[in-house]
Formats: sequence, C-alpha cells, structure tokens
Amino acid sequence: MLSNQSVDTIIHARWVIPVIPQNTVYENHSVVISGNQIIDILPSTDVTAKYTAKETYNLDTDHALLPGLINAHGHSAMSLFRGLADDLPLMEWLNDHIWPAEAKWVDEAFVADGTLLAIAEMIRSGTTCYSDMYFFPNVSAKVASEHKIRTQICFPVIDFPTAWAQNSEEYIHKGVELFNQYRNSDYVTVAFGPHAPYTISDEPLKQVATLADQLNAQIQIHLHETAFEVQESIEKFGVRPIQRLADLGLLSPSLQCVHMTQLNDHEISLIAQSGAHVVHCPESNLKLASGFSPIDKLINAGINVALGTDGAASNNDLDLLSEMKTAALIGKAVAGDASAVNAHQALEMATINGARSMGLEDKIGSLEAGKLADIIAIDLGHIDCQPVYDPVSHIVYATNSHQVTHSWIGGDIHMKNRQLSMIDTFHLTERVKQWADKIKSVD
Repeated sequence: MLSNQSVDTIIHARWVIPVIPQNTVYENHSVVISGNQIIDILPSTDVTAKYTAKETYNLDTDHALLPGLINAHGHSAMSLFRGLADDLPLMEWLNDHIWPAEAKWVDEAFVADGTLLAIAEMIRSGTTCYSDMYFFPNVSAKVASEHKIRTQICFPVIDFPTAWAQNSEEYIHKGVELFNQYRNSDYVTVAFGPHAPYTISDEPLKQVATLADQLNAQIQIHLHETAFEVQESIEKFGVRPIQRLADLGLLSPSLQCVHMTQLNDHEISLIAQSGAHVVHCPESNLKLASGFSPIDKLINAGINVALGTDGAASNNDLDLLSEMKTAALIGKAVAGDASAVNAHQALEMATINGARSMGLEDKIGSLEAGKLADIIAIDLGHIDCQPVYDPVSHIVYATNSHQVTHSWIGGDIHMKNRQLSMIDTFHLTERVKQWADKIKSVD
C-alpha cells in the first residue's frame, strides 16, 4: 500500500472559489500546498487518502477560500496623508495640499513607515499583491520584500525635481537600476511609472516605451483621469492624451492605464486593439469627482480591466473588497443595465485581471495547481451575512474587510484569525502617530 504524500499545508473550507475556471464554486473542498505552490484542489473527503500535512486548517463550516486580492494601483506611503486634505477637486488637492506636503515630509523614513502601514491594512483586507507608484521606490521594494508580500513597484518618471531625483533622466536611470536589482525577486516586480501625460514630456515618454520593450517591463500611467487633463492636452499637444501616447509608441500590452474616466468610442477601440489594460479606481474617482469609467463598455470590447484603490489620501482606505462592490454598482449605473459588471466579473477584476495587467497571470490571480499559494479566507458565517445562497455574490455585495480571517502568500501564513504574523503593529502604530503629530502641526 502506497503511503500518503507529505505536504506542508492543507486548508479545508466550505467553499473554494478558484476564479479559473470562470463562474465556478467548489463546495466542501480543500486546497493542498507544498512549498510555495498549490498542488491540488479536491473534495475534502478525499484528502486524507492522498495527503499528510505538517499543518492543517479546518475552515470548512462557513469560510470561503479565494485567490489573494490584487490591488492594481496605489501610492502606499501616502497612507500617512490619509484624511489630510479631503473634499477638494483633484488639481486643488494636488497643487495646494498634497504636493506641498510631499515636498516637506517625504523621505526614506516616511516611505518606509507609510508603506508598512499600507501593507498591514491591505493584508487585513485581503490583498496579497499590490502595485505601488511613489517616491523612493527602492525603499518600498525593500519593505515589501522583507515582509514577503508581492508588489509591482512602478518607479516614478516626471519632468520636475523631487527628493528622489532631479529630472526625467535621473528617474529613469535609478529606476532601471532598481529593475535590475529585483529582476529575480520572488516578491518584487519593477515597472516604469510615468506619472501622467501632464507631468512628463514627449522625449522621456519615448524613452520609457523603448526601455520597457527592451526589458520586457510593464508601464503604468494615470490617464484620462479628468476632463481638465484631456482639454489641457488638446490645447498643448493638439490631441487627446491617449492619442498622444499612441503616437509616441506607448500603447501596447505592457501598458496599464489608470482611471480612464473620459473616453470616447474611438479611444476604447484604440485601447482594445493595442492590448493595453485599464485599472479602474472607482472610489477615488468618486471622491475627487473625476468622472465615471465605462467599465461595461470596456469589458465588452475585450479590454482587461483590473481594480485599484488608489492611495489612502484620496480614497481613504485600501479595502479592495469595498472597491469590488463600488465597481459593480457604478458599472451597472453607468451602463444603465442591472446585469452589467456582475459579481463574478467584479471578483475577476480584483484577482486574475490584476495579475494579467502585471504579466503575472501564470503565477497568481486564481487558485490552480502549479500556481503560487496566495490565498485568503473569508468568514461568511456572520449573522449579518445570512443566508448565503451564492458565496461570490456575498463576497462582492455583502462582505466587509473584517471578515477576512486568514492570508497566505507563497504558502506562508501572514494573518491567522485576524492577527498579523509578520508586522509589529504596536511599534508601527506608535511611529504613525508621531508622523501625524508632525504633519498636523504645520498643515
């Protein structure tokens, strides 16, 4: 008689939602992990006949297992600016408050603490991989790597000087060095992050397109975020921003277009033909009154739409579960169709679509044998969640972040019964309070 295969971890759950295959929910199934990978998903009744685990989690009563959520756009360190300048239009918010605050406070220590604060919040709300665009990306990458969370670091490229670099040439030079440093990292992927069409001129954008192609790297940019941005581009360059990027050679499957609230049918067709991705940030767009991205039109055009929170300074949280619900509800209202952006599509936006936008769909974004064991558990047993007819519908429309109980990244436990295992939250909270006292004293 053959002995059972020895594995590291077995997780039993009432529901397993793999995302791939689409529209699938397994009931009373288990996920088997060996090393950093999923090796099997099978009925819980069949597990003991095949496997013996070093550690077993019995979550079968009322938990759902699903892929770790992927936050495809944010500015992690800006968590230290949460609530600093609320209820203001985007350009006033940026020009009169955020950019001056950044000029005064942002340094390596600020970015280290702000990034760790964001990571703690994201893990507690179900995110296991996130995209970050901010200054001192070398610090952000180090913090993420040390705490074993997956991240796409989009190093900034802009025309004007900041504490991290003096001009576009220096931003690009430092960024390419960072790319080479983390080329073989298990946790950090480095991408180009030209901030927006209104903060970077043509030549650096051309250079970004060329280098990203040579390095097989992704590019993320804020694009068509406001009507003002589009009108300014027409006045300055004679074309709308998307057309300008197309003319400069940036539209490609490597491009992640963030926000995209101001779109016409020709531009939707242009994005679809190019294979570029859209990163939807509905709550930030709502808060800054930037507009509405026509998500249903984008999906129907075959465009990959991922989901992001943006930074905590403009959201004001990094809760991707909340973002899924908002995306689904707004998608229906904008389309004038209650069947638009259904629950399964919203979940795909927060998981596999985010992975596709980062070029990581062969590693993360779904629960499949051979993929990395980035997994979260959500407790659907709360009284305010009863009854449960469809766990996917519940997760999108009736669940909050406090129901996320467990999180694994590459098979490593990061949260168990709501307790973080890799972050010293006590001392982090003390440092955050010190930052708040300093920033508030001169605001």
